[in-house]
Amino acid sequence: MTRTDPGAPVVRERLVSRSLVLYALIGCSGVLLDYGLFLLLFNLAGLHEQLANAISTTAGITNNFVLNALLNFRKRDRILVRFLRFYAVGVAGIGLTFVLLQVFSGFLGVDPNLVKAGSLPLVLVFQYTINRKWSFG
Repeated sequence: MTRTDPGAPVVRERLVSRSLVLYALIGCSGVLLDYGLFLLLFNLAGLHEQLANAISTTAGITNNFVLNALLNFRKRDRILVRFLRFYAVGVAGIGLTFVLLQVFSGFLGVDPNLVKAGSLPLVLVFQYTINRKWSFG
């Protein structure tokens, strides 16, 4: 807690920003869309799993971009550039998760489920930080 002067009211600093919380909630909606669409495309439509994954991942990232652009960062200019940057950050997050799984599960023998679960907050903060500064800055 901080005070600017002895008579001023106490102001509490937020441990987590509103923008980060909204980013995480929007991310959850993207994950649900991604997984739901994957299940439909792979199981019902019979698409190859890699094609279904590419389509569903793109839909999830696009969902997250649109919602973050409109509701969180409130940026409507340079949409294509922002989207391409946002998509690149999404791919970087996938790469970071891949590396973490390879190191901790592949080399050190840690349960992949634990590695994946542990990677989620790290990847979330990584992507949020880059997207806030680079994609929507």
